[in-house]
Amino acid sequence: ELIDRCIGSRIWVIMKTGREFTGKLLGFDDYVNMVLEDVTEYETTQEGNRTTSLKQTLINGNQI
Repeated sequence: ELIDRCIGSRIWVIMKTGREFTGKLLGFDDYVNMVLEDVTEYETTQEGNRTTSLKQTLINGNQI
């Protein structure tokens, strides 16, 4: 599968809510929940665009 080949690579994830994440894919499960490291979160709010840096995050596969 494509996602298997992406482990260890930087990926860009777009959520149903409009939030976006970039980071190195460490792993995922059968539900496509993902663990990313060296993450940047991009969020568009009424006040404007916001970015947040995170060391590691877990992304819910239901929201991708």
